[in-house]
Amino acid sequence: MASRPDLIHGIECALAGDWQAAHVIAQSDETDRDYCWLHACLHKIEGDEDNARYWYRRAGHAYEAYGDARAELAAMKAALTY
Repeated sequence: MASRPDLIHGIECALAGDWQAAHVIAQSDETDRDYCWLHACLHKIEGDEDNARYWYRRAGHAYEAYGDARAELAAMKAALTY
């Protein structure tokens, strides 16, 4: 079940450079679009474009929308904490 605090924690892990912890959190709810967005961004950071594009489709976001992953993560966090 999706939890906003858990998702925000996953974003914070990603921003801190802890890709593994962020990925575990992103995988914890593969039906929630926001979790899918985090999952997509993490695979973009990893350099796995095909996998990232898959998760962006699941999230309803465009792979090309953000050139910088940190900016994308910050936008994601802002959208969830507003």
